[in-house]
Amino acid sequence: MNQLWASLIGVVLGGGMSYLAQLTTARQAARTEDKRQATQVAEARRAERLDTIREFIQLAQQGIRLAEERYEARDWSSGRTPEWLAAERALVERLWICERMILVLIGPKLYQLAWDYASAVHHVLWEDLGEPEAAWNHLRGPMNIFLDAAHEKLG
Repeated sequence: MNQLWASLIGVVLGGGMSYLAQLTTARQAARTEDKRQATQVAEARRAERLDTIREFIQLAQQGIRLAEERYEARDWSSGRTPEWLAAERALVERLWICERMILVLIGPKLYQLAWDYASAVHHVLWEDLGEPEAAWNHLRGPMNIFLDAAHEKLG
């Protein structure tokens, strides 16, 4: 009879230990999977932010090139051809949309700096600042501040 009880207790203890080991392993696997998924989501969000910043920088650079075309024309009004105006409007529309996506995806601090930079680009597109160097000086500050903040945010 004692052997029966000892065997029964051994089976219960062995089964209990096996159950606890399986439960611990399952919980550990679930935590590992949760961490993996969280890492994937974080990486996807970072990639989305990086793509948005890259697009914004590309659009700003296109705006700068459009402004350079006008400065190269030397006659401020002759640079505003219908083609140039269409290109400028399309570009600025995309620039403002991208700038607002920075607010949605990254936050208000970088958005404000993007807005400042986009406004400077828009300003050199529409205002005659004299020499090309004056336009570049107008852009340099907002551009560098935005780029430094974007680097810090993504770093």
